[in-house]
Amino acid sequence: MAGKTLDIQALGIAPDHIGVEIARRFQQWQSLRQVKISEWNEIRRYIFATDTTETTNSQLPWKNKTTIPKLCQIRDNLNANYMASLFPKRKWLWWEGDNDESDTKNKRDAIESYMEWCIDRSDFKNEVAKMVLDYIDYGNCFATVEWVDNTKLLKDRQQVGYVGPMPRRISPLDIVFNPIAPNFESSPKIVRSLVAIGELKKLLNQQTTPENAQEIADLHDYLMRYRANSNSSTHQPSFDLKEKDSYLQVDGFTNYFTYLQSGYCEVLTFYGDLYDVEQDELLENHVIMVVDRHKVISKKPNDSFFGTAPIFHSGWRVRQDNLWAMGPLDNLVGMQYRIDHLENLKADVMDLTVFPPIRVKGFVEDFSYGPMERIYMGDDGEVELLAPNVQALQVNTEISLIEQKMEEMAGSPKEAMGIRTPGEKTAYEVQRLESAAGRIFQSKISQFEEQVVEHVLNAMLELARRKMGQTTIRAFNDQFKFATFQQLTAEDITGMGRLRPMAARHFAEKAEVIQNLTQFFGSAVGQDPSVNVHFSGKRVAEMIEELLNLEDYKIVEPFVRLAEQADAQRLQNTHQEQVGVEAMTPSGLSQDDVSPDMPELPQQAQ
Repeated sequence: MAGKTLDIQALGIAPDHIGVEIARRFQQWQSLRQVKISEWNEIRRYIFATDTTETTNSQLPWKNKTTIPKLCQIRDNLNANYMASLFPKRKWLWWEGDNDESDTKNKRDAIESYMEWCIDRSDFKNEVAKMVLDYIDYGNCFATVEWVDNTKLLKDRQQVGYVGPMPRRISPLDIVFNPIAPNFESSPKIVRSLVAIGELKKLLNQQTTPENAQEIADLHDYLMRYRANSNSSTHQPSFDLKEKDSYLQVDGFTNYFTYLQSGYCEVLTFYGDLYDVEQDELLENHVIMVVDRHKVISKKPNDSFFGTAPIFHSGWRVRQDNLWAMGPLDNLVGMQYRIDHLENLKADVMDLTVFPPIRVKGFVEDFSYGPMERIYMGDDGEVELLAPNVQALQVNTEISLIEQKMEEMAGSPKEAMGIRTPGEKTAYEVQRLESAAGRIFQSKISQFEEQVVEHVLNAMLELARRKMGQTTIRAFNDQFKFATFQQLTAEDITGMGRLRPMAARHFAEKAEVIQNLTQFFGSAVGQDPSVNVHFSGKRVAEMIEELLNLEDYKIVEPFVRLAEQADAQRLQNTHQEQVGVEAMTPSGLSQDDVSPDMPELPQQAQ
């Protein structure tokens, strides 16, 4: 199918024609989606607006400029519920091996413990939270993984800090790709990033090997000399800036010359298959880095074991013929416009009702409008208050209906906000209606988990297999409730299989299971002894403990109720015996005064 490779041709600027063509294609794909970018900007203006002067509603000729932040409320509501579904409990990640060697208990425990140690960092949830907001605001979220080394050497020569894989969010504004490719994985992609001069130096050092050390040094000198020459008012560069501005214009800067003086470097990173028509060369699954929209600083095959670029995408409302998806807020902007229009119209009518315009006829002296004011006028003078039509004040019901529709169309039903729909219902009916009404919400968050979170976790594990050395991790034993420290190597976490996050999907499934269990055991069939005898009480108790997230309390143990009843009966017998002894003790004597060797008292004494 079309769109799987990026075909380039020489532009007469050899040997940098690959970098120039990648930059030109980035600019082309960026310009072709300007309409969509303007729509995203409008949505963001409505989300963070404090009044209508910051939105398209500023065109209305009304005095009041109030905005009802309904889009912002829907966004916050979706974000809170999505995050709660993604991380419902501490244990939500499992390893599924593809063969016997990869599915042993030691291998499974090592991989799951290492990944739990990685995702237990605050940076992990912070990055996922940014991706969720992109999922809501733009309808498209992009993620990749990178190796992080935050170690520091203390005075006692002890190293502290995290070393390992970490997800990174890619802004939808900084990535372009071929939208008509059959899928995102096979589409060529270009990611834009701005780095400081020092970060560029660090980036070049990462590409340095003993074989290309001189080449990298020459490249660094060229980039520095390139900028030094651009800062000289007397020096004329050897290239035509006007010609370069046509395809090297950098977003966010006035022109290419201004960009060179900004102190920043733009890096375009290409991922995918590239075919050089001029050289008849096909570069499959390559990563090419371009600086200053023309100079290639790195060109090498992708190291990932998966055979594709480690960039993952999820769209909220998928289009069949376009990889750019639609967001939940995109088609609600018009309704937000309508809400603000009605609210300010109502406020203006209220102002006109309290302070109506005045029609003056004939000769009337100037006067101040207020209580007990005197108005002097001639014989034909007349003053009349023009009252507006107060029916415009009856728009609160319409505003409420529009807000309700916006909640439902965004996949955020009122039941999720704790608001019960009208009508008397049993507890099971409420749960059943909430589950049915939230199917859009459950579908969208499960989609995000499958397409982004699952791929990111497996990419983190794959990156750790390639780069980690001996690492000490903290592992928490859920069964015995204590922490241990393990030393792992890349061999310990290497296996054939996949990591499966079951947070959002399990979150929705367990609610339905609880509803079905409640309905079944409350029915006549569930209470029938001939049916009930075939259900394991122990396993039902363990299932309910897991569904209700009660594992930390350890309230389920085999036959623990029998042991507790025996202890209670034993304690009751002891107290009854003690009470009997006290009843046999003579008056005036305490129980401590009664010796075991004391002869039995006569019946009268008793």
